[in-house]
Amino acid sequence: MAKTQDFTKILQDMMASAPVDAAKFQDAFKAQAALGEKMAKVALDAAEKSTEITSKWAKDAIAKIGSLAEKKEEPAEYAKALSDFASSSAEIAAENLAAFAEVAKKVQMETVELMLAAGKDISEDATAAVKKATEEVTAVAKKATSTVATPK
Repeated sequence: MAKTQDFTKILQDMMASAPVDAAKFQDAFKAQAALGEKMAKVALDAAEKSTEITSKWAKDAIAKIGSLAEKKEEPAEYAKALSDFASSSAEIAAENLAAFAEVAKKVQMETVELMLAAGKDISEDATAAVKKATEEVTAVAKKATSTVATPK
């Protein structure tokens, strides 16, 4: 009578030869934490620069508004002061918006650099892991094939 092959031992051997490597999870967590730290630094630097720009813009605007509040002798002087305020405000706005654009550009460049570096590291790690897993699975498959081919 034909005896049914017991695959329990084969499956146990296969699972034992491809164990879950907790160190890999730890390494991945550490890499993610390091990337998070770098990204947070980029964001915090951008927030600091943006705050400095906003603060300077507000101080400049307040100083310009002070000149509007000064007493004038002639009504035409009020119109001229308002006109000067409007044109200087437009200049200041253009300068500050350009400064904000520079901050955004820097953040974008740093983020892309970090993502490219992280992608490269992940790709190298994944390639190594797939190669190792392929070798292990091939070895287990060969062992399983030889065990199945020669029943006990």
